[in-house]
Amino acid sequence: MNYLIVLNKDEDTVSYIDLNTHQTVKKIATDYNPHEVVISPDKKKTFVTCSLGNSLYVISNESLEVIDVIKHEDFNFPHGLAVSKKLNELYLASTRSNKFYVLDIDSHEIKRVLDTYQDMSHMVTMSPYEKLAYVPNIGSNNISIYHTEEEKIINHFPVGNGPEGLAIYKNGDIYSANQDDNTVTVYDPATLKEKHKLRVGILPIRAMFSPDYKYLFVPNRESHDVSIIVPDYVFCGKTRPYEIKRLPLGRWSGGVIFSDDGKFAYVANNKTNDVSVISMDDLEVIYKIKTGIHPDGIAYLKMDTE
Repeated sequence: MNYLIVLNKDEDTVSYIDLNTHQTVKKIATDYNPHEVVISPDKKKTFVTCSLGNSLYVISNESLEVIDVIKHEDFNFPHGLAVSKKLNELYLASTRSNKFYVLDIDSHEIKRVLDTYQDMSHMVTMSPYEKLAYVPNIGSNNISIYHTEEEKIINHFPVGNGPEGLAIYKNGDIYSANQDDNTVTVYDPATLKEKHKLRVGILPIRAMFSPDYKYLFVPNRESHDVSIIVPDYVFCGKTRPYEIKRLPLGRWSGGVIFSDDGKFAYVANNKTNDVSVISMDDLEVIYKIKTGIHPDGIAYLKMDTE
């Protein structure tokens, strides 16, 4: 069974949508304002931050039922999530308390709480080898770096204005989508110096590489489209990131995810209450899937069947 998991922010629900029929199989009630979602390495659990409920929901992907609700005194608009398969850890950024949390995926225990000492710590993105986790700080115009083995925040480095979307290329290059600049900037992971800058659409809100790293997708919320970037585009003998296409979508494009096989991309459209399905063969929208009200966070789940 292949599911698209969609968080419907303005109706406080999580939809499990069958990708064969495009029908909602189950809609699960949550706390207020579900925002971001990740799946456990064994695919048995889905974790959902409910930002205005100051809670973290855990859903069984087998029973499609809520199995735990996690609270903490310093949860204040919990938002970004990422998973370390190697360490079996879940990482969470809380935007208004500027805290970074490390949780055990099996027990759901909060193992560590760290201050970023920055403003609006919003998302979390893992490096390819899971040694580092990156946290964009929207209000501080920088990114914090958490070292998963040293178990501490080791650095902060400046980027563009209003960084939110963040993706890490296979060579470690850091791609920051800066919503107040309408740019994507690329940084060397060793020196943390800027290597490239690209102009994209209006209010770039997320960034994600395709499974084969051939493309970077950057949904632009206020121009209602997605910038499609080739990270190693060759022009006049030089290699650099290049936007090859800006594809119109629904209104207020937001969360983005790819199918495991890399054949499709899915982008949630907040204001048209649907998800655009994009064929990776020709980089065109092939259909749209209806969702609940104000879809944003999105995940792809392929469940193995006996």
